[in-house]
Amino acid sequence: MEKKVTVIGGGNVGASTAQLVAASGLADVVLFDVVEGMPQGKALDLAEACPLYGSASVCKGTNEFGPTANSDVIVITAGLARKPGMSRDDLLMANAKIVGDVAEKSAKLSPDAVVVVVTNPMDVMAQLTLKVTGFKGSKVIGMGGILDSARFRAFVAMELGVSVQDVEAQVLGGHGDLMVPMPRFTTVKGVSITELIHRDRIDALVQRTRTGGAEIVGLLKTGSAYYAPAASTFQMVKAILLDEQRLLPCSPYVKGVYGLDGVCVGVPTVLGRNGVEKIVELKLNEQESADFAKSVEAVRSLTKIIGV
Repeated sequence: MEKKVTVIGGGNVGASTAQLVAASGLADVVLFDVVEGMPQGKALDLAEACPLYGSASVCKGTNEFGPTANSDVIVITAGLARKPGMSRDDLLMANAKIVGDVAEKSAKLSPDAVVVVVTNPMDVMAQLTLKVTGFKGSKVIGMGGILDSARFRAFVAMELGVSVQDVEAQVLGGHGDLMVPMPRFTTVKGVSITELIHRDRIDALVQRTRTGGAEIVGLLKTGSAYYAPAASTFQMVKAILLDEQRLLPCSPYVKGVYGLDGVCVGVPTVLGRNGVEKIVELKLNEQESADFAKSVEAVRSLTKIIGV
């Protein structure tokens, strides 16, 4: 297999992402974790599943960074998970230490990789990764927007009783409680939901999207979401490996558009072989612009705390 994807963090999100990559047969998979035996066991389990997937992917688990060398894509999921009552921002200091360390070490061995950052608070961790790796801005991308838009799509489909396949959604801003779901740019077969759903119900769907992660944390009580985050991450990995040029809501380093001078935050992004191929600037109305600015400021307030 010519391509290699390294997943750093063998917990639920990391292992599920590794499974999706392995099942696709798009690349070999290296699963890294500091817990001795855990990534090795999960990778062996995946290797034994590959004949059933019809996949030729080679899966390897490791506690060392050596086997991650020359990766095409590095996915960072390492860090602490949310618990009931915690916000994504509560994880800031603990996860900054973890992400900074693994990002720096893995990047040295894979200088040409594209890095997908999943660990929360995601936009801030993406900016930290960009700083410690020294990579070009196009090579480091946060995942959150795809997950947020997928949740919005699911809730819209439930509301209207239509197939989720016919719903496209757009979410801007940070991957947190001030994210900006965009009803005007959210459609069912090309028809904006502002034409299909009453404003009060749209507001309720927007709020449920903003608290979608916390809703799952509250239900699980001992963990956080991982199926949808892993599926969102895999969509990005696939777009990069296959040079798909997909327009997806991600968190790249935004400079020179949307009036921003350099911050990782959610915007419509074209993903391909080189990572960020293009950032699409939407024409926002006054309220959308204000909400976006507020969300960006929330991200900036956290980046200042950790000095990035």
